[in-house]
Amino acid sequence: MIELIKRYKVFTILLAVNFVILVTYPSIGQKSFGITWNNTIEMLSVIPPIFILLGLLDVWVERETMIKLMGEKSGFVGITLAFFLGSAAAGPLYASFPVAGVLLKKGSKFSNVLIFIGAWSTTKIPMLLFEASSMGWKFMMTRFVINIPGIMLIAYITEKLLSEREKQYIYDNAGSAK
Repeated sequence: MIELIKRYKVFTILLAVNFVILVTYPSIGQKSFGITWNNTIEMLSVIPPIFILLGLLDVWVERETMIKLMGEKSGFVGITLAFFLGSAAAGPLYASFPVAGVLLKKGSKFSNVLIFIGAWSTTKIPMLLFEASSMGWKFMMTRFVINIPGIMLIAYITEKLLSEREKQYIYDNAGSAK
């Protein structure tokens, strides 16, 4: 039991704070628990399909194929594929991290994985369509055109700033939950 509490100490602390707020300020505490419950339900509706798709990706796509398509020597094809995969994805940003872990485990180039995460967070097709309908095509296209080099620049700079040891640590821990 103590090991379980240690493992989830942040969750336990937040739960205790929520209970203190509930006792001290009941209306705020009820609202806080309501928001927490809604977020939990949303997360539970997103995570299982992501893990099913991850399992399929892990089984169906050979490591050699992933290295060829998104590995160190993939060049423009790897960058384009990373953008496409990130832009075509659905779901909140936290769902991209397990996918990124599988991509790393399968041998994808580190900058391509960063491009994938950047595309997931800023260039998702449903988000672009919503922006076009609510803010106009000019705004959507301007933001999209600015984001593409921004994502690539961030990925390139991040990859160059990390040492080989740090990148190897990330690769070694990809896909292994602790």
